Amino acid sequence: MKLILGWLLLIASVSVSAANFSVINAAKSNISFVSKQMGVAVTGNFAQFSSQISLDTANLATAKAQITVMLNSIDAGSAEANDEVKGKAWFNVLAYPNATFVASSVKAVAGNRYLAAGKLTIKGRVRDVVVPFTAISTGASLLLDGSIPISRAAFGIGEGAWADTSVVADEVQVRFHFMMLN
Repeated sequence: MKLILGWLLLIASVSVSAANFSVINAAKSNISFVSKQMGVAVTGNFAQFSSQISLDTANLATAKAQITVMLNSIDAGSAEANDEVKGKAWFNVLAYPNATFVASSVKAVAGNRYLAAGKLTIKGRVRDVVVPFTAISTGASLLLDGSIPISRAAFGIGEGAWADTSVVADEVQVRFHFMMLN
C-alpha cells in the first residue's frame, strides 16, 4: 500500500496542472544554442528575447506561443565571434534583427511531453518546424524545456566561405528554458 501511495504522489508531483500559465519570468528563462566548429562543441546564448506564451494543458486548443529573439543579443563566446555572426554572412542583424517562432498548435505526446508545431522565421526565410518540449508544474510555476535542431543552410546562416559544413556543422541545437507563472 505504501508503494502504491508513493507512486501516486510521484505521478502527481510531475503532472502539469490544468491552469493557464501566461506570464514569463524572464530572469529565470533562457535561450541557448550548441553548434560544432571543426567537430568541437561551441555554446552560446541570446540575452534578449520576448515571449508571449499561454498554455493550459487541460485545453491545448487554446495554447498560443510567439517567441522573438533579438539576434543582436547573441553571445557566441567572444567579442570577435559576436561581431562575425552579426554580420551579413551569418545573421545579418542590420537587415534581419529578429528571429521568430509562432506556434499554430500544441499537442500532447505522453506524460509531460508535448509538441508545438509552427513557423520559424530567420533572415526572412520561413520554415515549418515541430518543437518538442516538456512542461513540468512546480506549483505556481510551469517549467518549459525543449530543444530543436536548426539547419543553418535552410535559413542562409553562414553563407559564402562559412557555408562549408566541414568547418561549422549545418545542424545547430537551439535550447530553451522558460519559467512561466499563472
